[in-house]
Amino acid sequence: MKYRKFRDTEISEIGLGTWQLGSSDWGALAEEDAFAILQTFVDGGGNFIDTADVYGSGISEKTIGAFLKTTNKPLYVATKLGRRGDGSCGWPQNFTDKSMREHVESSLQHLGQSQLFLEQLHCIPTEELRKGEVFNNFRQLQSEGLVKHWGVSVETSEEALLCLEQEGLASLQIIFNLFRQHVAEDVFAKAKEKGVALIVRVPLASGLLTGKFTETTTFPESDHRHYNRDGNAFNAGETFSGIAFSEGVQHAKMMQAMVPEGALAQWALRWILDYPEVTTVIPGASSSKQVESNLAASALPSIPQAAHQDLRTYYEQSVKPSIRGHY
Repeated sequence: MKYRKFRDTEISEIGLGTWQLGSSDWGALAEEDAFAILQTFVDGGGNFIDTADVYGSGISEKTIGAFLKTTNKPLYVATKLGRRGDGSCGWPQNFTDKSMREHVESSLQHLGQSQLFLEQLHCIPTEELRKGEVFNNFRQLQSEGLVKHWGVSVETSEEALLCLEQEGLASLQIIFNLFRQHVAEDVFAKAKEKGVALIVRVPLASGLLTGKFTETTTFPESDHRHYNRDGNAFNAGETFSGIAFSEGVQHAKMMQAMVPEGALAQWALRWILDYPEVTTVIPGASSSKQVESNLAASALPSIPQAAHQDLRTYYEQSVKPSIRGHY
C-alpha cells in the first residue's frame, strides 16, 4: 500500500467507503461480514475510512466504532453530516450551529472518539454553501477541538470551486471516474493550488466499472441501484455516475479493451491514482475479496499514456454526452 499526504498525516491512497455497512442501500450485509471487510482492509495496509451519520441511520458509524476497539493500528475515520431527515434536526435545520454540533457529538459517540479526524458536509444544497454559515460553524467546532479537519462532499464542479475559496478547507470529496472525467480539468489545479486534499468517491460508478454487470443484472428493491437507477430518489448522478445502466454496461466493455489485461475494477482505480492531485480513492466493498481486489490497485503500474488518451477520447465522444443529473 502506498500513502499520500493529508495535511500532516499519511493516509492510504486506497481508502474504504462504508455506505454499505449497516445499510440496505447496497443490499443486506451482516455485522460479521462488515467486521471482516474492515479487518481485511486494515490487514492490507488501508488506514482511511469514510462514513456518514446517515448511512444505516448511524449503524455504519457504530460498526466502525466497535471495530476501532478491536485494533491498535492507527486509523483515520472521516464522516459526514447534513443529510439526516430523522426528525431530530431534519432538512433544512441540519445546517444551523446547533444541529451541526449535535451531529458531530452524535458521530463522536458512535465512533467512540473524542475528536473527529475529518468531518464533512454531505452534499448539501448549493445555496447553503453560498451563505457560508456552515463553514463558520465548522471553524467553531474545530477551535473547540471536536473536529481536527473539515471538508465538503460535493455533487458539482461549481460547488467544488465555491468551497475551494473557503479558508481552512482541508478536503473535497468528489465523483471522479472513467465515466466522470471533467473534474480533472475543472477542479484539480485549483485544489492543488490551495493545498486541499481530494477524496474520490463513486470510483467504480456504483459497480459498473467492475465490468461484471450485464444488461440483465438486477438489484434488490432496497438497493439504490434499483430505486435510484433513473434519479427517482436523489440526484441521478450519484447512481452509476449518471449513466443509464444498459449504456454503462456497454461503455465498461469498451473501456475494458483500452486498459492493460486484468480486472477492470483495478485498472479503473489505477487510472484515478495516476492523477497526483488525488489524495485517496474510497471504493466500497461488500466482501473481503472485493477489498483485496481494490487494495491491489495500489501496486499496479501506471496506465500507459496512450491508453489514457484513448480513454479520454472515448469519454468525450461517447460517455459525456449521455451523463444525467447535476455534475
